[in-house]
Amino acid sequence: MRKHRAEARWNKGLKNGEGEVKSATGAFQSKYSFASRFGDSNSGTSPEELIGAAHAGCYSMFLSALMEKENLSPEYVETKAVVTLGEQDGAPTILKIELTTEAKANGLDDEKLQRLAQDAKEGCPVSKALKAVPEITLQATLKE
Repeated sequence: MRKHRAEARWNKGLKNGEGEVKSATGAFQSKYSFASRFGDSNSGTSPEELIGAAHAGCYSMFLSALMEKENLSPEYVETKAVVTLGEQDGAPTILKIELTTEAKANGLDDEKLQRLAQDAKEGCPVSKALKAVPEITLQATLKE
């Protein structure tokens, strides 16, 4: 079992405050604010952006592992995640995550990619952790 650590600090109130998130390894560190989360500011990250990055990263690794189990040699798996934050029952809620992936591997055809891509969507640890999200979509494209 391996524990992964991150931390966040928030200063002041919700709308006039700001914070910082960082990983214990020092691999990332970023500011975040009300504006970067709910507004139009691109001056920092948001928890939803970090969830998207985690989901895309986990999904890509998991799909690559599934390809290897099928004796395929993945050249790459690239995944983008769009996390939609909206309101439900008067509270901010992640309403949808859209995964778009493309993959290239020797011996991979579209039918096999679609099956493995769906298996990865259901099986990657971050997907499992996000089961409360009402809708998670997937579009997988084979690169030749």
